[in-house]
Amino acid sequence: MKKSKNRSLLFLLVFLIMIFIAFSTISVEARKNHRMKSRSPKNQKQRRRSDNSGNAPGPAPAPAPYYGSYPSHSTIFDILSFGAKGDGISDDSKAFQAAWKAACRVPSATVEIPSEFRFLIRPITLQGPCMPHLVLQIDGTLLAPPQISAWSKSSLFQWINFKWVHNFTIQGTGTVDGQGSAWWSLSQVNYIQKRSKYIPDIKPTALRFYASYDVTVRDITIVNSPQCHLKFDSSGRVKINNITISSPETSPNTDGIHLQNTRDVEIQHSNIGCGDDCVSIQTGCSNIHIHHSNCGPGHGISVGGLGKDRSVACVSSIVVENINIQNTLYGVRIKTWQGGIGSVKNLSFSNVQVSDVKVPIAIDQYYCDKKSCRNQTEAVAISGVKYNQITGTYSVQPIHLACSNRVPCTDVDLVDIQLEQSPSSRGFQQQALCWNSYGKSQAPLVPSSIDYCLQGGRGLAKRPATRSHEFSC
Repeated sequence: MKKSKNRSLLFLLVFLIMIFIAFSTISVEARKNHRMKSRSPKNQKQRRRSDNSGNAPGPAPAPAPYYGSYPSHSTIFDILSFGAKGDGISDDSKAFQAAWKAACRVPSATVEIPSEFRFLIRPITLQGPCMPHLVLQIDGTLLAPPQISAWSKSSLFQWINFKWVHNFTIQGTGTVDGQGSAWWSLSQVNYIQKRSKYIPDIKPTALRFYASYDVTVRDITIVNSPQCHLKFDSSGRVKINNITISSPETSPNTDGIHLQNTRDVEIQHSNIGCGDDCVSIQTGCSNIHIHHSNCGPGHGISVGGLGKDRSVACVSSIVVENINIQNTLYGVRIKTWQGGIGSVKNLSFSNVQVSDVKVPIAIDQYYCDKKSCRNQTEAVAISGVKYNQITGTYSVQPIHLACSNRVPCTDVDLVDIQLEQSPSSRGFQQQALCWNSYGKSQAPLVPSSIDYCLQGGRGLAKRPATRSHEFSC
């Protein structure tokens, strides 16, 4: 009985071992088949498709290998690491663009133009919106193409264009060089016109901002632009501090800073010398403060020309103070075209020191840059203009107020104006000219002819009824 029980247990044990071996064999075969299936092309495609189906994580992905790469935590984007040569000959535009695009996606990033390198950059647009606190650190030199033939017709508006950037700073110890001498020579321009069969009726601005806000430009140097050096168009909340702008006195239309449809601007502690206006303030500008800066050579600090081709012009709330102006065509000037409409109001020019300036104070409502212009009765209205402590030397005329016959200048104040003949004037002086300008004057006034410049009363001349109701600023 005992032996029969042992045989039964042995038989059961053998049976269990056989079942375990069979199950193990089946499991191994199943795993082999699964591996074979997973290695098939179809499943590999499915795996790749699955891996790429998710959204790419931010911040910006690394650039292509040619342009280098940055760890995800980096905030410094050196243009050299993106393929730039920095030899002043190779085209570094693509590297600049790639560095900008990478930095644009990273908060508080810096695009670095390193010192001791010269980067040739063709016309380029650096576009936002970007993450906040983006900085362009210019410590080296950026060079524009020196030959006019290198500029396409579509690139003539500007060289480096910043579009839709907010909360952005340009700073550094470097130089932005427009290499514009070829553009200043009429023979060179005529030559390229004949070769390219198009007429470049405009010349490039070196740095242009369009529709940009909370912008700071500080410490850099901008030289030899083909036309304007620094332009802000349809922008606001701009700060310009401690910059240098320089081009020859003979370089035509090379305005230093050009403002158009731009509000809330402060320009301070800067040195501007060029072939046109040191600062040009055009229509659509308001709340502009210019102070503690030097201007010259050039055409001075100008509001306008406004109202060209019977257009609407609106400028208000301009303060210019603590300025030195030397060896310029004008000091502080307002210029408008006949036939325009709109208004210029609430302007203050104070503590302006002039030296060897042809005409230190000017309002010209008959502005014309041609040999002759058609007389028109309509004009941009000018009111609320204060001149206080304008002192120094002039070489042609101390003051020139030529206001419209039908729309006189009103509420003009002349206070503490002391202008003496410059030793270099060589006998070309003219008496103060004041035409149809109303306001009050306060001593000291030198020369004495300034005391008779302004008419009393309000100058209530009526504007022509045909257009007076059409627009109000």
